[in-house]
Amino acid sequence: MAKGKRKVPDINSSSTADIAFLLLIFFLITTSMDTDKGLARRLPPPPENIEQDKEDKVKQRNVLQVFLNMYDQLMVNGEVINVIQLKEKAKEFIQNKADSENLPELVSKEVEFFGPVMVTEKHVISLQNDRSSSYQAYIKVQNELVAAYNELRNELAEQKFGKKYSELDEEQQKAIREIYPQKISEAEPKKYGEKK
Repeated sequence: MAKGKRKVPDINSSSTADIAFLLLIFFLITTSMDTDKGLARRLPPPPENIEQDKEDKVKQRNVLQVFLNMYDQLMVNGEVINVIQLKEKAKEFIQNKADSENLPELVSKEVEFFGPVMVTEKHVISLQNDRSSSYQAYIKVQNELVAAYNELRNELAEQKFGKKYSELDEEQQKAIREIYPQKISEAEPKKYGEKK
C-alpha cells in the first residue's frame, strides 16, 4: 500500500501583525528609557555690538583660571592645588570679603530684600582642560565649582531668611543669585602634548 503525501495544513497568519504590534507596545511600556544627563549651563546671549564687546574686556583680577592637565592635575591661577582645595579657593574668589586687589573688584548693587550690597559682579571662573584629562577628574572639578556657589547661596539664605536656598521662593532665590551669580566659562579643550 503506497502512502500518499499528506498535505501540511496552513497556519492562519491573519492575526500575526496584531500580535507583533501588541508585543511592541508591551516592550515599550515595560522597559525604561535612559535619559541623557549633563551639566546645566546657560550660554551667554550673542553679543549685540562687537565694539561694545571690545570695551568690556575682563580685567585679569576678575578671572579665576582653572586648568586640568592630561595627568588630571589641577592648576588654579598658576598654582598647583588638590581638587579638594578648589571649592574653598573658588568661594574666596567669588566673595572677596577682604576686598583684596588680587581678587575680583567689588561693586555696589541694589538687591531686593538686601538693599545695597557689595558684590563681585564681574567675576568669571574660566575652566579649561586638556583633551587627555579623564572625564571623572573633569566632573570632580565641575562639582567642586558648582558646590562653591551652592554653599555660598545656602549660607546667605540661612543668614538672611533662616532657610536653605532650595526652600526659598522664586523671588528670594533670584535675589541671592544676583549676589552670587554662577559664572563658569568653559574654554575648548586643547591637546598640549602634541607638536605642531
